[in-house]
Amino acid sequence: MKNKLKYCAVFILTALAVNLNAQDKSEFLKAKLIEGEDTLSYRILYPKDFNPAEKYPLVLFLHGAGERGGENEKQLVHGSSLFLNQENRNKFPAVVIFPQCPTTEYWAKADIVRAESGNTFDFDYSQQPHSSMNLVMELVKDYSQNHFIDKSKLYVGGLSMGGMGTFEILHRMPNTFAAAFAICGAGNPYSVGNYAKKVNMWVFHGAKDDVVEPTYSKEMVKSLEEAGAKVKFTLYPDANHNSWDPAFAEPELLSWLFSNSK
Repeated sequence: MKNKLKYCAVFILTALAVNLNAQDKSEFLKAKLIEGEDTLSYRILYPKDFNPAEKYPLVLFLHGAGERGGENEKQLVHGSSLFLNQENRNKFPAVVIFPQCPTTEYWAKADIVRAESGNTFDFDYSQQPHSSMNLVMELVKDYSQNHFIDKSKLYVGGLSMGGMGTFEILHRMPNTFAAAFAICGAGNPYSVGNYAKKVNMWVFHGAKDDVVEPTYSKEMVKSLEEAGAKVKFTLYPDANHNSWDPAFAEPELLSWLFSNSK
């Protein structure tokens, strides 16, 4: 394993030693991926009673714009409790990674225009990805090489900016993930052809979203369906941008996610 993951063994040993409350976010251990002059901070959660001789699914979660930073903390605000829940950890043992995007970047390669009349997003994946996205892809590649990761069960999901990042990473790594979920996100509807039949998806959005219009998810779902994808779409009639709250409360979300494999 590359030296940029040299701290991995230490974190694993620490994970085996800690015995904290299930909702104590310090169970998400701090780590960094360093590639040249670029650094990606991330938090990683190992299964309870982690056994490196076994194989586990890997879940990558991409946060929203409000959780960007460099303190390696804020990315756990939304979604981490879902994976820290004791019942979920018992039923769905997995390695879960929450990277943090720096404030100067965005997960997806997007031209964003913010206005009172509504925000618009234009995606161009023909360009090189932002350094943060590039590091996330390296992180997935590196961890998937670990003998304790089940390569047939790699998953990605995210909300808002992270939902946009989810659609982009699927395009850039079309043969990697078995399933993905995107909450109040957006993407390039013309980019789905190379992964539509390879990745099962669940898309969520709030019908009253005035930050990322639900039209963006509708367009992605339409394109995915036309390309032959197996995609579920849930539109919450009374939700605004925080559609991640009802999405995380979906009783079938994790059972659906972990049922998928390559």
